[in-house]
Amino acid sequence: MPGPSPSVAWWAQRAPAASAAVLATGTLSVGLDLAGYEVLSRITLGLASAAWLVFAADFTLRLLRAGTRWRAYARRPGVLESVTTAALTTVAATAVLGAAFSAAGAQALAATLLVLAVLLWPVPLVLVPQGGERRRPGTVFARCTATQGLAVLGATLAAAEPAAWLAHAALVLFWLGLVLYVLALVRFDVRQVAEGTGDHWLAGGALALSALAGARLLSADSARLYLWNVDDRDVLRTVTVVLLVLALVCYAILLAAEFVRPRPRRDVRRWATVFTWAGTAALAVAVALDVSWLDGFGEALLWIAVAAWLVATAWTAASARSGVRPGRRVRSRARR
Repeated sequence: MPGPSPSVAWWAQRAPAASAAVLATGTLSVGLDLAGYEVLSRITLGLASAAWLVFAADFTLRLLRAGTRWRAYARRPGVLESVTTAALTTVAATAVLGAAFSAAGAQALAATLLVLAVLLWPVPLVLVPQGGERRRPGTVFARCTATQGLAVLGATLAAAEPAAWLAHAALVLFWLGLVLYVLALVRFDVRQVAEGTGDHWLAGGALALSALAGARLLSADSARLYLWNVDDRDVLRTVTVVLLVLALVCYAILLAAEFVRPRPRRDVRRWATVFTWAGTAALAVAVALDVSWLDGFGEALLWIAVAAWLVATAWTAASARSGVRPGRRVRSRARR
């Protein structure tokens, strides 16, 4: 069987990293807005939007060029899994981008992005990964991040419009996302904590995004909407706090592993690390539960994310200039 076309091969290598970059930048924009840095938030929102448009246009052009060959090459294990991960990450990125636009007051555009993300979400969600019972890298959490991204945007729009039905739909997605996280955790290869090159941080990032969704659901409640009774709110508050604590514990474990087993080589999968460190969840929980001391902690994480974003951007630019393909060194090592 002939090898994949250049377009298919190129996309399989770069799509997950490209969508992760949009997700990281969009999450950073939401966090900066929560911290009160409106100008910086709008700048990062503009960058995320530009990256999203380039990503979408490039995918469309390559899909048209490849034509029916996509179907044949998509059956290859590596290509199918990579494109599925990219699609799920794109759903999360689109939803987080919508949440950032909602914070900027562009509710119509945020609603449009929600519809687009919802339409894209079901197909990659139900695709069964190939490889049997093989343990998987951090991308196994992509189903959770996509679902929780929809919950974040749904809850954000429900508060802005306001719309009770949208908040209740977001609540269903929130619980579904938690189920998907547990299923992903069972399949996660824990050796990635010591060996992964960036996407293993999604184990913590998915928890953080879940905590953000819970905080948004709590913040959406008001006397006008009256979404949750006392018992419902108590459960939601407890689960949200537990998710945030688990995310922080996961951060600590992953960071300690990075110190014990440094992985300094350039790899665009580090965008997952940027997304994880955004501190957006801590800031959102601080607002939802009115916990003032958590603001400072969340802002500290936010500035760590800004530094990580700058490093990841520099690495990506250097990789593009040198023509190094993401994951190239990993594959060459595997051949040896």
